[in-house]
Amino acid sequence: MAGSKLSRRERIKKGIRRRLAGSTERPRLSVYRSNKGIYAQVIDDTTGKTLVAASSLSKEFSATGNKVEQSKAVGKLVAEKAVAAGITQVVFDRNGYLYHGRVKSLAEGAREGGLNF
Repeated sequence: MAGSKLSRRERIKKGIRRRLAGSTERPRLSVYRSNKGIYAQVIDDTTGKTLVAASSLSKEFSATGNKVEQSKAVGKLVAEKAVAAGITQVVFDRNGYLYHGRVKSLAEGAREGGLNF
């Protein structure tokens, strides 16, 4: 047996992070998915600072519907905040999750909101 799902995701995450990193010109859009919500952060890895963040559990978020629809709305919200902060180019970090379902929906929402990756 290959181990648990979490150990598999951590192994994939290490490989992804070895290949990509956010810079000041092109920060990293990181996604975290839990059972209750989805979170997105735009991170500058050179300074170690989170520039923009959005979550389906935050007070400013008001979308209803299923989790996939909420993910798309979170993607749009993080994109709006990033564009307002002057960020248009990002590197997408799926954080070890498959590019499918909620993660894909968040990415599509971010693209619709004006982020390029």
